[in-house]
Amino acid sequence: MTETLRIGMVGYAFMGAAHSHAWRTAPRFFDLPLGIGMTALAGRDSERVTAAAAKLGWDSVETDWRRLVERDDIDLVDICVPGNLHAEIAIAALEAGKHVLCEKPLANSVEEAERMTEAAEAAKANGVLAMCGFSYRRTPALSLAKRLVDSGALGEIRHVRAQYLQDWLTDENAPLTWRLDKDKSGSGSLGDIGAHIIDAAQWIGGADITGVSAILETFVKERPVGGDFVGLGGHGGTDGPKGPVTVDDAAVFTARFGNNAIGVFEATRFALGRKNAMRLELNGSKASLAFDFEDMNSLWFYDSADGPNSGFRKIQATEPEHPYTGNWWPVGHGLGYEHGFTHQVVDLVNAIGAGEQPTPSFGDALQVQKVLAAVEASAADESRWTAV
Repeated sequence: MTETLRIGMVGYAFMGAAHSHAWRTAPRFFDLPLGIGMTALAGRDSERVTAAAAKLGWDSVETDWRRLVERDDIDLVDICVPGNLHAEIAIAALEAGKHVLCEKPLANSVEEAERMTEAAEAAKANGVLAMCGFSYRRTPALSLAKRLVDSGALGEIRHVRAQYLQDWLTDENAPLTWRLDKDKSGSGSLGDIGAHIIDAAQWIGGADITGVSAILETFVKERPVGGDFVGLGGHGGTDGPKGPVTVDDAAVFTARFGNNAIGVFEATRFALGRKNAMRLELNGSKASLAFDFEDMNSLWFYDSADGPNSGFRKIQATEPEHPYTGNWWPVGHGLGYEHGFTHQVVDLVNAIGAGEQPTPSFGDALQVQKVLAAVEASAADESRWTAV
């Protein structure tokens, strides 16, 4: 390691903790071209950000993200805050010559995502790189699925089925959070978890979505204001004032891809019993594959060439030949949710070290943003078929 990549991160809640773990862990299991310096953490509340920095391993704090961007000892800005802040922070960081890692979805609107993509393209000309954090791409089993599709093992892709099912909002007394406020989050289940399956389907299948027909639904229209509700699984009370939920609780849409495949998508935070069921199935002319994140170390594969008595077979994605796994534990010792973020850091640092564009780029994330916008437009127009 000839030099250190000095990181400044904005935000320290759920995603901030996951990203902090990744920055700490990546250089301990992977040989990287650059060292990692966890230089500064930014948050609005001085007491809380100071406590978070001490807990998560950051060297210093800022209470204004602008000060973080201005610092000469910061090389990369990692954005882990609600979507309404992404564009302003990312563009300022890129214009200041800082590499950027920005959580998904890229922005709260196509217009914001376009401005971010333009800024990233301009910065790239000066050797400054940007990536959007779709961490599920780095799950070994899903990366293996991508490898199989790219090899031609599935043949022509015909069907895509994608679901992301959670149940943490089924308690109607869970209070309002920023994720239920459209001004801050952009959308509800659609952008929060639907963005992941849109990205995964396009990336693994090798074709963009070109049109959609959609339904959005908000099951609980009002929720208690305030309360101590942090992350997933919190419970609120029935007393006190209520405020409006301004995002969708569930999103369902059909889609067509540029390679003429057809798709069915579902994202909800109201599927009782489903905790983090991010599912993807692709059916091709030769074979099929299926994945469920609740069994994240497994990929199911069916090859029609195996004959009439064959069926789906389970591939345990823990062999050293599988993506990322050779740097971890012996065969059969599975990985967890946090490893996707570590692999994300590995890929990003390797790209920066090589001076190459990391993926997904802001342009890739802009395509996802366009699909999100088309889904919202279709749902608002009686599910009319809407081009992306």
